[in-house]
Amino acid sequence: MRDEIRTIQALMEEAQYVTDAPVATAVHLAMTLRKPLLIEGHAGVGKTEVAKVMARMLHTNLIRLQCYEGLDAATALYEWNYQKQLLHIKLGENSHRALGEKEHEIFSEPFLLRRPLLMAISQQDMSPVLLVDEVDRSDEEFEAFMLEIFADWQVTIPEIGTIKATHPPHVVLTSNRTRELSDALRRRCLYLWIDYPAFDKELRIVQRKVPGLDERLAREIARFMEHLRRMRLGKVPGVAETLDWAQALAVIHADHLDEEVVAETLGCIMKDADDMKRFRAEMAKTGLGQFLSVQG
Repeated sequence: MRDEIRTIQALMEEAQYVTDAPVATAVHLAMTLRKPLLIEGHAGVGKTEVAKVMARMLHTNLIRLQCYEGLDAATALYEWNYQKQLLHIKLGENSHRALGEKEHEIFSEPFLLRRPLLMAISQQDMSPVLLVDEVDRSDEEFEAFMLEIFADWQVTIPEIGTIKATHPPHVVLTSNRTRELSDALRRRCLYLWIDYPAFDKELRIVQRKVPGLDERLAREIARFMEHLRRMRLGKVPGVAETLDWAQALAVIHADHLDEEVVAETLGCIMKDADDMKRFRAEMAKTGLGQFLSVQG
């Protein structure tokens, strides 16, 4: 492993993110080349956390744009504070100033509501980390709009003028692949796929995120999740569910897994009734041992 990649991996570990060489390399290149990093993977595998860790590593702000169906440019970029404008107009009704002067005043900086993209462009001290979370939930028109912003890192507000970034942000985009992203967006980005972790990595995650957890229990949790994800489930649990379960088991002072403990806490890792039925049927047939055995 190259020294610079090893350094990034160490910094990410210090920021409480258990990582590996591919992730550390992608983060290093994104920061060095100043290119957006598109991260895809299953839900709950730590995609969003990469942006949070980058912000902690760089000692800078994290600005998050949560995408959803129908998200438009105004919501992501800026809006005018209409309530404040109306109040200002009402209070100035008896003023004898010219109409143009009044209009210029209410369409000025104090009445501007900066949304995530404009906030990312207008940071004055240092480059923030801009997280565009679940970009696959937005539409292709919004993707095209973002690409325009990414190209020059500037935006023109008709009433104010052009605002250009003095410190362009580091950009991380995440996707759960609910729809295919455009080729134009993919070409603009570096790409990283994060899969479900292998046993050793998930064990390290559990031990790092749930300190004080019994070592035997931590190993059993990681082994159990490794087997569980091989079942045909409608909603495969991610690392987020693993950590929820580990914390729940710590709260009830469990020191190992048995069928009773698993049954009582199953709702921490399974969020679908059919998946629960399928799992219980498998447990009734083979017992818990299958889920704790070492793979050959």
